[in-house]
Amino acid sequence: MQELHKLLDQLESDIASFDKVNLAVSSGSVGWHMAHSLKTIDQIVSACKHSNPTEYQWRFNFKRLLIMSIMKKIPRGKAKAPKIVRPEGDISPETLSLDFVKVRKNLNDWDKLDKNAHFPHPFFGVLNKKETEIFLVLHTKHHVMIVKDILK
Repeated sequence: MQELHKLLDQLESDIASFDKVNLAVSSGSVGWHMAHSLKTIDQIVSACKHSNPTEYQWRFNFKRLLIMSIMKKIPRGKAKAPKIVRPEGDISPETLSLDFVKVRKNLNDWDKLDKNAHFPHPFFGVLNKKETEIFLVLHTKHHVMIVKDILK
């Protein structure tokens, strides 16, 4: 999870530009991408913590193989964020700062989770702890790159 923490640091370094928008890149602001990334991480980590590792069952998923193992990149504009991880309400540097603290706190005991802690992803199927780490890094990296492009 060290790589995820570095990506969070990168995102947080642009918090002052939360209101910047570049419609040629995305309809979402820098703050929206930050809030979405943080909400995604927080909800996925919480789902893994509340999962029952004995219920995990691996199943082949072509989309997961293609994106997470072969491309190692989430393509832009191919999927829409599920409603549950779309930011709602006002986004400000203050709310984002609080969300960064919340997410880092939630990640504190990640290493203590069972290897079969899991969560159901809408496109990739059920992801275990290792696959979840890979996804969280890919997803956060995806939004870090969008933020960079908005700020160019």
